[in-house]
Amino acid sequence: MTMKIGTSFRVLDVVAVSVFTCQWSLIRLTRSVRRRARTTRLKGPPSESRVFGFPEVLMAAPDGPEVHEAWATQYGPVYQVPSLLGTSRIVLCDPKAIAHFYARETTTYILTPLAKFLTGMLVGSRSLLTSHGDVHKRMRKSLAPAFTLAAIRTLLPVFYDSVYKAKVAWDNILENSHGPDGAIIEVQEWMNRISLDTIGIAGFSHDFASLDGKKSTVATIFEEIGNTKPSPAFAYIFVLAHLFPALLRLPNPRTRLTQMLNNSMGTISKELLERTKKDNEGASEGQNDKSIMGLLIKAENTDSELHMSEDEVFAQMKVLLFAGYETTSISLTWALIELCRDQEAQTNVREELSQLHGDPTWDQLTNILPYLDAVVHETLRLHAPLPETGRIAIEDDVVPLSDPIFTPSSPNPVTQLFIPRGTIVTVPLASINRSTSFWGPDAKVFKPSRWIDEGGIPGRAKEVQGHRHILTFADGPRTCLGKGFAVAEFKAVLSVLIRNFTFEFRDGPETKVDIAGVVLPHPKIEGEEGSRVPLRVRRV
Repeated sequence: MTMKIGTSFRVLDVVAVSVFTCQWSLIRLTRSVRRRARTTRLKGPPSESRVFGFPEVLMAAPDGPEVHEAWATQYGPVYQVPSLLGTSRIVLCDPKAIAHFYARETTTYILTPLAKFLTGMLVGSRSLLTSHGDVHKRMRKSLAPAFTLAAIRTLLPVFYDSVYKAKVAWDNILENSHGPDGAIIEVQEWMNRISLDTIGIAGFSHDFASLDGKKSTVATIFEEIGNTKPSPAFAYIFVLAHLFPALLRLPNPRTRLTQMLNNSMGTISKELLERTKKDNEGASEGQNDKSIMGLLIKAENTDSELHMSEDEVFAQMKVLLFAGYETTSISLTWALIELCRDQEAQTNVREELSQLHGDPTWDQLTNILPYLDAVVHETLRLHAPLPETGRIAIEDDVVPLSDPIFTPSSPNPVTQLFIPRGTIVTVPLASINRSTSFWGPDAKVFKPSRWIDEGGIPGRAKEVQGHRHILTFADGPRTCLGKGFAVAEFKAVLSVLIRNFTFEFRDGPETKVDIAGVVLPHPKIEGEEGSRVPLRVRRV
């Protein structure tokens, strides 16, 4: 009897959940139909799946940005793509529309439920990444003094100190290799170590000592995530999570590791904050500490408009640890890969650096090394760590266009789009950074000279706002707060590595490079486990 009752309850549970899901889907579908009736009708690809729509197409594509570019070529600079369960989203590839969109981030356009859920899982729900409106403005204003050029300038010795520790270690590896062919070094791991130790010291006055061989819990978990391959079932759950984010709470290795990473960064943040407070107990209150940690402590203690709660302080620390570790190391690895592909470019940047006596000063690094600057920005253009910005409109909006377009619903060209509340809008920034319509026929080619030659940047690309006409750091009020820090560290580390070592692919110039899905997409040499990038390294 007990078994029958229990079975009945389980059946009733399933029925109740199914009914709720159907009702919820019908409500969403009805709202979507209403939005479509008010939205400017646009051209776009037909749905290849009544259930999954475009997320399934992009999930199966080897190069998502190229799919977006093909759609923009076929359907125009703004187009509409089918999404889950009959919903749709608008994609912006028009410079004027993109500038309008980014200018209204945090007010008109905010994180989608899925993006907020995922970001909250990683760094908590009260961070700079998940906030919007006045809360976001307050948090950003609190941290901004740590990222001025004057503040970053003082950190140059920290950048050099980290990369020289790697240089010493590599010299030892080469010394023990006993051969003319140098040594095979897995560079992604070393770029991770450089980035982690740098953000630890520069941001929090803490040495993770990963360059000295100490294993950090954070680095270990990142490595585990990189080596964990999601199952096909999880891939479809992830697509469905665009509408049902809570599905990602179902037990799976990725979710478990992400939560472990969040907890680990939280533990480290708490320890660092308590230690710094203790160290500063005797300091005078008049001290103007503009380090990241000093600003966070000040924000926690003050009653001013910039006050942060303890949870908010911990969330910002986790964001800075994650961003400082992941994004810079990815870009550095991509730079080494591109310089392996283009040996002439590698020689050019080395010859430019050889004209200096010793390491570049701040002024030299920022003003008189055009080829190094070109290599850095060409890498950032081709390999944006985040492929797109997706937001949901929380109020009706009218988006201006650079050029009139024809739509299926109007016999006359239109110069603006009406986007109703609840519409999801996407800017495929990685696609725009590499688009031939903006950057010319050689847009997919690593070509540092385009940043130096007169007329190297096409007029159409110059219409794109953002850092140096690329969208890698996004734009508007949510533009990457640490972009100056990231570019300075990128240049300093690369200057030391290229001046002292040469880099080649282990298996020859035709080596293929894949993408590994870690927390952010990482490069990997085809056939390697995880996100490994073994390169042949020799002394200059």
